[in-house]
Amino acid sequence: MAQLVPVESFDLIIFGGTGDLAIRKLLPALYHRDCDGQITDDSRIIAASRSAMTRKKYLADVEASLRSNLADNRFDESNWKKFKARVFYVPADAFEPNKWGALKKLLKGHDEKVRVAYLATAPSLFGPIADGMRSNGLVTDNSRIVLEKPVGRDLESACEINDAVGRSFAENQIYRIDHYLGKETVQNLLALRFANSLFEPLWRRSAIDHVQFTVAEDIGVGSRVGFYNGVGAIRDMVQNHLLQLVCLFAMEPPSSLDQNAVRDEKIKVLRALKPISVDDARANTVRGQYTEGSIKGETVPGFLDELEGEESSSETFVALKVEIENWRWSGVPFYLRTGKRLKAKHSEIVVQFHDVPHSIFPEQQYNVSPNLLRIKLQPDEGVRLSVMAKEPGPGGFDLRPVSLDLSFAETFGIRYPDAYERLLMDVLRGNPALFMRRDEVETAWQWIDGIIERWQVSKQKVESYAAGTWGPTGSSMLLDRDGRSWHQDD
Repeated sequence: MAQLVPVESFDLIIFGGTGDLAIRKLLPALYHRDCDGQITDDSRIIAASRSAMTRKKYLADVEASLRSNLADNRFDESNWKKFKARVFYVPADAFEPNKWGALKKLLKGHDEKVRVAYLATAPSLFGPIADGMRSNGLVTDNSRIVLEKPVGRDLESACEINDAVGRSFAENQIYRIDHYLGKETVQNLLALRFANSLFEPLWRRSAIDHVQFTVAEDIGVGSRVGFYNGVGAIRDMVQNHLLQLVCLFAMEPPSSLDQNAVRDEKIKVLRALKPISVDDARANTVRGQYTEGSIKGETVPGFLDELEGEESSSETFVALKVEIENWRWSGVPFYLRTGKRLKAKHSEIVVQFHDVPHSIFPEQQYNVSPNLLRIKLQPDEGVRLSVMAKEPGPGGFDLRPVSLDLSFAETFGIRYPDAYERLLMDVLRGNPALFMRRDEVETAWQWIDGIIERWQVSKQKVESYAAGTWGPTGSSMLLDRDGRSWHQDD
């Protein structure tokens, strides 16, 4: 196990500190890092929200959340006593920065520390909070600001947010977070590609037939129904999570792990994405919306039911056929899909290699399956390589695919850290390599806006799919037309 090195002393201000993200994700992630000795004794976590609340009440809420949400039963009274001593609460309304007296008082005399403002709020508050930090004199040379996705809902709004935050913080102080990039398996894409000479000669059009990216969830939109209506899966998931996975998978080898070396290669992939025309939108994109169905034996409502009968054309499922127009990937289709209320929580990248050019096994010539490399992101992180092998026994060659499996949890024998744990530590260390640069966000939005515009021009409707399935029929047909099919564990 790698040695855990403490970060520099810091003050972390979580705006939106009473929200679901802060309580269920950020505080537990920081608690884990504190338990493992990565947080110095003089570091502080300051929750800020417009709610009037005492520190005692806030700590009670955090404790209750830790007790119920720590999946590995890591709650410990002595660790909690140490952790709660560094947690504070202050009222701070984004639109009334002149009333941030309690926050200013708490930070006074601590300008030498690393100071991080984590904006676990709606994007509409990013600009006002950044302005408030500046107008109150809280932006120091050691300050950083973290923006949760989505940064805007289209290119125009993303530019407005970036401009607003950029008035108070330099670009190298801005960390646009996508928690998918903090997953150990996603980061293992870099290790798989660039630490193994075995794969690099094969990571190209001459060896790969196509690539599939799946980010499937079995939950519905739940309490986010108001947000999701009018946003849809393409803005919520494709613009950030899926396109970032495509970038890490398809990028050219960077010269180093330096932040700009990695991000320079990622932006090249985004710029090489083939624009989708109106005709392409009809043939190569699918929109879906879940209806009532059954998941794990329980009946669940449809999306419109959760909207209480309100009509909506927002998609809860998207499938795309994507092309990257460069020398490495020209002619290799990338199939992307993501959706809510699917059959299982299941995220992976599947690389299907070309068929063998000639089979020397006549009786098996129709049964030689192409090699598959499956990079599992969740729930069971690992890598599986499918190869053809002879079944034991005399009398001819009976072939079948077998898998070479690597389970990260079994191999390393440790608790797998949550993505936010890694990314929070990267922010505190000042390492933005796994965060999105402004040009990445805006280039991704430009491509996504093109698809949404084509949908509007062609009036492409959403297809219904029953909850508990793998999505609408059009998703299967997207690959079937190319003589391919989705790889999934049914």
